[in-house]
Amino acid sequence: MIKLDIVNRVADKTGIPKTKAEIAVESLFEGMKLAMKQGERIELRGFGVFIVKPRKRGIGRNPRTGEVTDIPPGKTIRFKPGKELT
Repeated sequence: MIKLDIVNRVADKTGIPKTKAEIAVESLFEGMKLAMKQGERIELRGFGVFIVKPRKRGIGRNPRTGEVTDIPPGKTIRFKPGKELT
């Protein structure tokens, strides 16, 4: 499923024009992105939870050359599905 499929389903289910459905879906995704960038947890009851977790530094290796490189610390997103999805 792609974003366009979500927009089409929202438009069909609500009866609003696709342009307004696209604005609504895009606004939802932008809000979720902003919240995750700030490290916030997003809980959607009946769907699941998105959690931002820190990722440790690491050491990687180039498979072609065998050269060792440092992997910087960062953040990763984890999704835990709700009971209705499992």
